[in-house]
Amino acid sequence: MSIHAFKMQLKPGVVDEYRKRHDEIWPELSNLLSQAGIYDYSIFLDEGTLSLFAVLKLRDENQRDALPGHPVMQRWWDHMAPLMEVQPGSQPKEWPLPLLFHMD
Repeated sequence: MSIHAFKMQLKPGVVDEYRKRHDEIWPELSNLLSQAGIYDYSIFLDEGTLSLFAVLKLRDENQRDALPGHPVMQRWWDHMAPLMEVQPGSQPKEWPLPLLFHMD
């Protein structure tokens, strides 16, 4: 198991829509993430900067690296692209966050 944390960036005026789309997450996307070995996934918002902070756990035998090529993932990214900063192909821009402290 490993923990992966990263930052993403929302565009102004879209917080409610971002929350709504995640509240209505597609079952096929949720299943895909679980099958890829992702669990205990949370996204936090810094309301002052519109920065998103994501933390997820990865099983040792995960396939997270294969997700960008999956059609369901690509459709989700296209669905979310109007709300956030993205790379070509609609994948959200991610800035890794190194772990500085952890308490069990």
